[in-house]
Amino acid sequence: MTDLEGLEEVQASGDAVAAFEAADLVTPNSSYACLGRVLPAVGGALGADVPGAAESQAILGLPTASRVCVVLVDGLGYANLSERAGHAPFLRRELGGSTPLTSTFPSTTATAMGTFGVGAPPGRTGMLGYTVRDPATGRLGNLVSWTDLPPAREWQREKTVFEHLSGAGIGVTSIGPARFAGSGLTEAALRGPVYVRAESLADRVDATVAALRTPGVAYLYWGDVDKAGHHHGWGSLQWGDALAELDAELGRLARSLPRDALLLVTADHGMVDVDLGQRWDVATHPTLRAGVELVAGEPRALHLHLVQGTDAGDVARRWRDVLGPAAVVATREEAVDHGWFGDVAEHVAPIIGDVVVAMTGRATVVDSATQSPASLDLIGVHGSLTRHEMLVPCIVVA
Repeated sequence: MTDLEGLEEVQASGDAVAAFEAADLVTPNSSYACLGRVLPAVGGALGADVPGAAESQAILGLPTASRVCVVLVDGLGYANLSERAGHAPFLRRELGGSTPLTSTFPSTTATAMGTFGVGAPPGRTGMLGYTVRDPATGRLGNLVSWTDLPPAREWQREKTVFEHLSGAGIGVTSIGPARFAGSGLTEAALRGPVYVRAESLADRVDATVAALRTPGVAYLYWGDVDKAGHHHGWGSLQWGDALAELDAELGRLARSLPRDALLLVTADHGMVDVDLGQRWDVATHPTLRAGVELVAGEPRALHLHLVQGTDAGDVARRWRDVLGPAAVVATREEAVDHGWFGDVAEHVAPIIGDVVVAMTGRATVVDSATQSPASLDLIGVHGSLTRHEMLVPCIVVA
């Protein structure tokens, strides 16, 4: 648990690293291996020459296999699943012997999918939030809808793990909704496989089983758990129903796969439910707005891009004074040095905010000047470094 009084004292000292530790936050790839290990480990299990394959396979403990099914469930945090496992008898049976992974910072879909698909940290992929500032234009772009951004292959320059696997002669099939085929996010993070369109979860399970009649990799994505959490909260009846539907189909998938197939279930991030009593709006708060030209990221993880000539240290101190123990506020240099983004490439550095904010507890900072009314009304949110947001399952069924 976070010692809020102690955190407030540390925040007042201006020591971002000490504040991070006092808030009991989780750095990617620290307490546990990162989500970016999954696909290289799969490559290792298949005997493919993929960067980091042998090391990742050993870390995750994957056995050798000729067929591997990877399921990524959007929004299914390890802590969320553990606390609501009564809705998921299949996953509950497998969860006990598993070890969680860490998501990325921000712990959000675009960022996590970049690291999952590429096997590299956000500092290499440039996938740094729900929204990001394009250094070339200064405009706010959206990494999920891929609007107001350069072409995906220009933005995310690293080779994907699926490209490595396909290049090694391994068949790779990706199963998801039609609207994701060829999308910017798919091209950035998951380019390389044959894409099979399937809408319902049952149809995606059927397509996955069909794909694995031939040795290789099948990747299945499911987003309804995250959707239920955003609109109703992860403690809601609707979230429990979404989890129950998922669990039943995963059980069917496990029973239907060939005997020599390996099933791995993971997620991109977890979730917390907002506390509206701890919400600030940059657009209407003069102290928070001062010196800030553009707010990127999301309400749990913010990149503050400052007016030219503004001192980042001064802005960080002002934000700490306003938010107190509700956030850990760091300059870009502090966040990079503390490993929030992993290794940072030269072309990615300007995408990171001059000041970076990671919220604690269930607090949020919004910007009503750029965020839609629908996004401001979300109940379940994610993006920061708390255990509920950062820890994701890694369930292996051999």
